[in-house]
Amino acid sequence: MSRIVSVVGPPSPTHLGFDGAMRRALGLVPGPRDERTTERGWLASLGSGGGVAECNGVVVAIDGRIFNRDEIGIAGTDAEVVAQLMRSHGAAEAMRRLNADIAVVCWEPAAGRLVMARDRWGMRPLYWARGTGLIGAASRPRPLLGLPGVRIEPDPLFVARMAGSHYRTFDNNPDQSPYRDVEQVPAASVVSVEIGPNGRVGHPRIERYWHLDGTIITDVDEAELAERYRELLIDAVARRVAVAPRPAFTLSGGMDSSSVLASAVRATGDKQRAYSTVYADPTYDERAEIASMLDTYVDIWRPVEIGVPDVFGTVARMVADHDEPVATATWLSHQILGEVASTEGVLSILGGLGGDELNAGEFEYFPCHFADLAAAGRHDALEREIAGWARHHDHPIFRKNAAVAQAMMARMADPGRPGRVNPDRERIDRYAGTLGPAMPGVRGFAPVMEHPFSTLLQNRTWQDLTHETMPCCLRAEDRNLAPLGLERFHPFLDHRLAELMFRVPGEMKIRDGVTKRLLREAMRGVLPEETRTRIAKTGWNAPAHVWFSGENREPLLDLIHSRVFRERGVYDHAEVVRLADEHEQIVASGEPRENHMMFFWQLVNVELWLQKMRPDMRSLQPYYAEGKRRTGSYREMIEAMLTEVRAGHRVCGVF
Repeated sequence: MSRIVSVVGPPSPTHLGFDGAMRRALGLVPGPRDERTTERGWLASLGSGGGVAECNGVVVAIDGRIFNRDEIGIAGTDAEVVAQLMRSHGAAEAMRRLNADIAVVCWEPAAGRLVMARDRWGMRPLYWARGTGLIGAASRPRPLLGLPGVRIEPDPLFVARMAGSHYRTFDNNPDQSPYRDVEQVPAASVVSVEIGPNGRVGHPRIERYWHLDGTIITDVDEAELAERYRELLIDAVARRVAVAPRPAFTLSGGMDSSSVLASAVRATGDKQRAYSTVYADPTYDERAEIASMLDTYVDIWRPVEIGVPDVFGTVARMVADHDEPVATATWLSHQILGEVASTEGVLSILGGLGGDELNAGEFEYFPCHFADLAAAGRHDALEREIAGWARHHDHPIFRKNAAVAQAMMARMADPGRPGRVNPDRERIDRYAGTLGPAMPGVRGFAPVMEHPFSTLLQNRTWQDLTHETMPCCLRAEDRNLAPLGLERFHPFLDHRLAELMFRVPGEMKIRDGVTKRLLREAMRGVLPEETRTRIAKTGWNAPAHVWFSGENREPLLDLIHSRVFRERGVYDHAEVVRLADEHEQIVASGEPRENHMMFFWQLVNVELWLQKMRPDMRSLQPYYAEGKRRTGSYREMIEAMLTEVRAGHRVCGVF
C-alpha cells in the first residue's frame, strides 16, 4: 500500500523541514520511497503500489494501481503513464482513460498549479489544505495538520453527526473532512489550485470527470445481460488479481465476496487463499454458509474467530491510524482480520464491496423498488413483490408486511415526484436527543440528496455509493490495511460494471422478493448452487451488542461517568446513562427490540478520537458557540458552505 504527500509554495517546502514531519505523520510500514523536489514544491510516494514521475516539467505522485495498461499503450511505470497522460490530455481526460484505483497529485511549476484527482469511487483517499503561503496534499489528514496555518481543530458539524446521528450522514458532503481546515478531494473529480510566487493561494476549481448514463436498457433480454455481466465481472477480477501482490480474499456467506472469489478461480484456474471473520456469538456468524465455497474454490481458509475483543484498546489504535472515528463496529472485526492476514505474508486483499449497491442487495432497496412499481402503475406486480418480500424476509424485530411496506414507501418516496428519494428522518434523528445543549442540532440537518436518474432505486443506489455507505466503508478499509502494508481491491467497483448496472431495469435486480437477480443468473455455473440460490441474508455486521453489555459494559460505564467525558459537552450525560441502562435491559432480556450497539460504538469512537487528536482540549463548547454565532443555525451553516463551494469562494475553516 502506498501513500502520497506533497507541499508546494515559496520557498521550497523542503527547506522548512515539512517533508520529514509529513513523512513521519503518514505512519507507514517500511517500504520503497520515491520523491521529487522542485524549486517550489516537494512530492513523495511512500510504500508499494505508487511512485513519482516527471514529464516535460509536470511532476506526478500517485497512490494506487492501473488495471488497463494494455488499453493505454504507454510504456513505463504507473506513475510515468499517469504523468504522460496528464501532460498530453490534461487531468480530467487522463482520469477518464484510466481503469484504476488511484489518487494523483500533480505539480505544474511553470503554472504554479497543484492538481489533485481521485478515481471514480474514491478507492484511494486524498486530502488537501491551504496553510500560510502554501498548499499541502496527503493520503490522510494527519500530515496536513502539522502545516503552518492549519489548525488542529475538529469540524463541529462532523462531531455532531458522528456523535448523534446515523453513520450514513458522516460523508454527506464529499469535499469535507473531520477537520476545519482540511478538505477532501471528491471521488471522480479533479481539484486544481494555483499558488503565486508570493504565496497567495487561489480559489479551488473542481471538475467532475465521470457521469453515469441511467437510461434503462429495454432491448436486451435477461440471459444476454447476465452473460455480459459475467464476462465483465470475471475480467474485472482478473485485471486486479494480475497486479495484486500476494493476494487473498475475504469470504462471507453472501454472494458478493463469493462471486469475486469464484471469478478469480475461473480466471486463473487456481484455488485461492481466503479469510473470514466468524463469531463466538451466533447472531452474525456465517460459518455454515461459507462451507459450500471451501472445497472447490479455497486452497487455504483462515477463519478469524472473534469473541469479545478489547474494544477500547483496539478503537484507540484504530482512531490513531484513521485520524477520525470509525463508522461502524464491523471495521473492528476487519481490523483483526487484516492483522492476521498481514502476519501470514498476505500483501493484498480482494473483497465484494459495491456488490450490495449495484445489485440491490440492501433491504432498503425493496421499498424503492416498490415505489417505482407504484409510480409506473404496476399494481399487480407491486402486490406480488410485497408478498414475496414478506415471505422471504420477515423478522421478529424488523417486520415485513404490506402495512410496513406502505409506511416505508411513504417515508422514502414522494408520490408527486417519482424517483425522488426523501431523507430518512427517523434514522437521522433517532439519537439527536443525546447531544449536549451547546452542540449543533442534528434535527436541523438536511442532507444533500441527489436525483440524477429517473427511478427511486437508481437514485437510492447513487446516494449510497456517493454520499452514504460506500465512502465511509472505503475510507475505513483503507485506514485499517495501509498501516499493515496491505492493498485492497474491489472488482464490483470497476466503472464498467457500474455503467452496466445503472441501466439494468429494477425487476432484473429484485423479483418475487429475491434480490440480486441478474448476478444470480450471471453466476450460474460459476458459484455452487447452494450459495447462488441462498435468499436469507445475514448482513455484514458484528455482535457489538455483546461488547457493551453484561460483564463487558464496565469500560463503557467508566468512560461515560468520567469527568472529561461529562465536561466535554458533546453529550447529554443523563440521556446517555439512560440509553446504557436500556441497552443492558434489551440484551439481557432477549426481547425483540432494537438495541443501541451502533450508538455506543460511535460514542466510544468520538471520545477516544477527541482524546487522541487534542489531549489538551477539555471542552469543545467554544467551537460550537463560534459556529452558532457565525451562522445562527445548523442548516444555515450548511447552506453557507454550499453557496461558497458553488461560487468557488470557500475559505478553509471559515463558516
